[in-house]
Amino acid sequence: MHGREREAEDTISYIEQEVEHGGRQLPRVPDDGAIELTPAEDIGYFALARVLFREYPSRAVYGASLMITQSFLYNAIFFTYTLVLGNFYDVDPAQAPLFLIAFAVGNLAGPLTLGHLFDTIGRKKMISGTYLLSALLLAVTALLFRADVLTATTQTIAWCVIFFFASAGASAVYLTVSEIFPQEVRAKAIAVFFAIAQVFGALGPVIYGALIGEGESRGPLFYGYLLGAAVMIGGGLVAAVLGVDAEGKSLEDVATPFAARNAGGRRPGTRAGGAARPH
Repeated sequence: MHGREREAEDTISYIEQEVEHGGRQLPRVPDDGAIELTPAEDIGYFALARVLFREYPSRAVYGASLMITQSFLYNAIFFTYTLVLGNFYDVDPAQAPLFLIAFAVGNLAGPLTLGHLFDTIGRKKMISGTYLLSALLLAVTALLFRADVLTATTQTIAWCVIFFFASAGASAVYLTVSEIFPQEVRAKAIAVFFAIAQVFGALGPVIYGALIGEGESRGPLFYGYLLGAAVMIGGGLVAAVLGVDAEGKSLEDVATPFAARNAGGRRPGTRAGGAARPH
């Protein structure tokens, strides 16, 4: 795409040889699946905005919704968790990091354990499923919190379970907002949606911090948790309706590269040069 065809061919040939040397035979792409490419110009942010919101409006809404909802919930819970431990469970501030370590383990375990399912069961089903399930678990935890039946330990366990699923979905979202747009703007797409998400995500700690206050009552934070559940439900429903089934597909098949459009047409499959190559 940048006119460095020989280097591109050499790099891909090396990768293909390494894969096949490891014992996996790569399927060959038929000749009628070739793409004719011409070097693409650098895509600026104005051109990116045009692509995102004019050519791919539903995908733009999809990506923004997923990023905003996960950012709001994660920031709201994580950045106020020590306040909850101290104000409602009388946890010594010196001991709070131990609970945060457990919380972090839950965040890591989800993507590691469930990650492959996004490629087998599918992006759309798994993202919507993890978002909706985490919302349901959050609502149940909110009820238990209001009933004052949780301890600092069981509250942490509940957060670990919730974010076991929420973090798996959120991790897949970062991949999703890069693969559903043309390859030339993949990195910038992540940057744009991440920036948008953080604007809304920054509101989470502010709102939840105000709801926690000095810990006088569990009621306000209970409704805050229900708000977080509703936000995640919204994200899950958007994923169910607007989600893109990108698993098992080449990036060229998910979104046509600009370099292919500039060449005068799209024939799904391989790279320039007329040779059919494996994906």
